[in-house]
Amino acid sequence: MGIGLTEEHDALADAVRGWAERNAPVSVVRATLDADDESRPAFWTGLADQGLLGLHVPEEFGGQGAGLLELAVAVETLGQAVVPGPFLPTVLASAALLKADESVKARTELLPGLADGGLVGALSLAPGLTGRRTDDGLTVTGTVEPVLGAAVADVIVLPVSTDDGEEWVALDASALTVTPLKSLDRTRRVARVEAADVAVPTDRILTGLEGEEVLDLAALLLGAEAAGIAAWCVDTASSYAKVREQFGRPIGQFQGVKHKCARMLIALEKARAVVWDAARASDDPAEESGFAAGVAAVIAPDAAVQCARDCIQVLGGIGFTWEHEAGLYLRRASTLRVLLGPAKDWAASVATLALDGVRRAVEVELDEDTEPLRNRIRAEVAEVAAISDNKARHAKMGDEGWVFPHLPKPWGKAASPMEQVLILQELRAAEVKGPQLAIGAWVVPSLVTYGTPEQQERFLAPTLRGEVIWCQLFSEPGAGSDLASLQMKAERVEGGWKLTGQKIWTSIAKQAQWAICIARSSAEPKKHDGITYFIVDMKSEGVDVRPLRELTGEALFNEVFLDGVFVPDDRVVGEVGQGWKVARNTLSNERVQLSSGSGSLGAGTKELLSFFKGGDLDPVKRAELGEYLCEGQAIDLLGLRLTLKQISGHEPGAEASVRKLLGVQFNQQVADFIWESQGASGAVEDLANPTGMWARYMLFSRSMTIYGGTTEVQLNVIAERMLGLPRDPEPGK
Repeated sequence: MGIGLTEEHDALADAVRGWAERNAPVSVVRATLDADDESRPAFWTGLADQGLLGLHVPEEFGGQGAGLLELAVAVETLGQAVVPGPFLPTVLASAALLKADESVKARTELLPGLADGGLVGALSLAPGLTGRRTDDGLTVTGTVEPVLGAAVADVIVLPVSTDDGEEWVALDASALTVTPLKSLDRTRRVARVEAADVAVPTDRILTGLEGEEVLDLAALLLGAEAAGIAAWCVDTASSYAKVREQFGRPIGQFQGVKHKCARMLIALEKARAVVWDAARASDDPAEESGFAAGVAAVIAPDAAVQCARDCIQVLGGIGFTWEHEAGLYLRRASTLRVLLGPAKDWAASVATLALDGVRRAVEVELDEDTEPLRNRIRAEVAEVAAISDNKARHAKMGDEGWVFPHLPKPWGKAASPMEQVLILQELRAAEVKGPQLAIGAWVVPSLVTYGTPEQQERFLAPTLRGEVIWCQLFSEPGAGSDLASLQMKAERVEGGWKLTGQKIWTSIAKQAQWAICIARSSAEPKKHDGITYFIVDMKSEGVDVRPLRELTGEALFNEVFLDGVFVPDDRVVGEVGQGWKVARNTLSNERVQLSSGSGSLGAGTKELLSFFKGGDLDPVKRAELGEYLCEGQAIDLLGLRLTLKQISGHEPGAEASVRKLLGVQFNQQVADFIWESQGASGAVEDLANPTGMWARYMLFSRSMTIYGGTTEVQLNVIAERMLGLPRDPEPGK
């Protein structure tokens, strides 16, 4: 799924894709490479006939009356086909005209022609023109370059520096001297535009159009095309990696290639998320829309460049040839990055806005027809909030399904995705916090799915109330993330099983009353068979917990030794020998939890802003801060898109796995960045002061890309499940 999330957006993208395949195949694109001059492409009228040139233009001007989000969907899809010609500069020019005051006559004069293909537009992001005021308007002089699409434009939107500040004008190309320039992107040329005392009448001065608005539009539309370029590169690289063989197997089976493709997909999904949000924000207050556009300008063009470069690397020698179209995408991506300006400048502007208190809220906006349901939930939440005693409130929340509302009754509320969002919003608004379940949050879904009625009755209610502390006995010294290689033995005895072996990296084992444990109950040829899932009483004879001191000097993790620990038959979860199914359920819930936010042990955008607020930042540090803020915003937006997909009935796609990986990496990177920003004081280790706190964050964060499934394992999951790349070969094959 691309930038758009709705069925209508899918249909639009499919229609545009079909049109591009019929009218602008690679042969047509290549024909533009050897042309002596750029001309209006033969398919130009077809773009107009499809309504694409006027997709965002109101019907009163001959357009389709859609919005910038729909235009972004179309731009992304055309970008995937690297369609040549002046489509992008034309729609950018018309979008800018729409931002001018309604009284500006140029809107009425020019928009119909730009929407129906009668006029070709262009817009300059570069300064260089000056204007002096006259009785009839302005007289403009100067040179700007490069201007995308100007060589074939009929009308060009340009910034002019005057005594009153920056103003924007719409000039006929015939009044200017336009000189085509050699462009890195040979399918869509740029030009130099010169004005020599050009008279600009008042009705061509775009009153009300601000430079920030134009830059925001450019970030949105160039970002949308960048997402399309990245999408083609991801698809091309992964498709090639499935079939190209080296050393007797597909290259996509080699982790170096597999992980590169997964990283490309991650970059693409971030680009789509931030461009989507920039389009949604286009009608919001200027500072908010500027924040969203700035994030898109930082992330989307860089994603296109990264994916284009990596695509060529995966393709190998063939990707470096003139004949392969991968070069067209690298040229287009690199040109977009340059035209939009350095990412560090955009990042610095995002940091400045954020430090001034400007943020783009990441939350689900629901329709008015949900208000009756919201009012009911709000009233019920108010009853919960009125309970002052924490233990009593937690008991009520556990018994009434507030802790996991998506679970079936009586453990949850059997809430739909829409209801879940409303419940979360109302609990937050009322500042109601549920019980801290820790590992129990990963146990509950597995018991609901695989537990016996007796197990559910015994364990679920007290766990949901926060009355039971759990730990997880999965990892072993010789297995690590390869849980199928575990060696703990489960021996059948009268009335149950005896467990013998060692577990490691077990959080809060000292405090836990119960544990979930997987052990090998039979030696099956397939490693995932013969594993059984047990519930272990941590007070049982033979359980020995030994704290494991970590980098921080603390001991959250533990080694746990089981020496003939008896577990009765009624504490086997699921079928004997089929415990891997239950364990996978637990692990999937674990990784969702680990990616849902920074929590008490991580650092995120909130901590970033708190640390740097009021500080004197040099340009380099400000840009670095902005880059991290953009990354955090993109991760949050991936979560929002995932929620919206679920509300609309779609199965979670790449965003779910991508966000899991990005979340813990981000916490780790932020902790490192803050600690390093302290300077020499960071060498002091005193957990009682702020410096010591950040030292602890920095040190602990090293574990975050390990204990929830290592980064490398997560990249394998993304590449194999989302891109369909071949799985790693079995050992010995």
